[in-house]
Amino acid sequence: MTEKHRVLLVLNGAGLLISAIITGWFYMFMLLGEIVLWPVVPSIDFQVPGEGRAWNMAHLEGITNGLLLIGVAAIAPILSLSARQFLWLFWSLLVTAWLFTLPAIANALAGTRGLTFDGGPFPGGWINNVIYVSGWPPVIAVHIAFGLLAWGAWKKLKEV
Repeated sequence: MTEKHRVLLVLNGAGLLISAIITGWFYMFMLLGEIVLWPVVPSIDFQVPGEGRAWNMAHLEGITNGLLLIGVAAIAPILSLSARQFLWLFWSLLVTAWLFTLPAIANALAGTRGLTFDGGPFPGGWINNVIYVSGWPPVIAVHIAFGLLAWGAWKKLKEV
């Protein structure tokens, strides 16, 4: 993987960690039902839509996927992959990380789950359906990325 691609993975990982910070604040304010930052900011009534489980998920998606990108950038030099395979790994990681994280945030805001078209046993609607459809690219991409990670590590193990 080129150094530029590794740096881009780290930058995107940092962006995802920043999204986790922001969603963490929303999660806390949703649980409290107000903004409480005493003594800096007095208590302000602030109702965040959604439920705790969804905000927890959105928060953890940003952390998990941000760390995934940073981790792969760190270990890329020990993987034995072709330039083309590294490019596939790079793009599949970006698709996986962002398109698992952003829909989780949208689900938290909309009160949906995005697990099935029309919601299944959960709330449906057009927002749910857009989130559901947006979930297919990362589902495919994560299999490509993790397959390439395993293949690159396996090839390296055979070389050393």
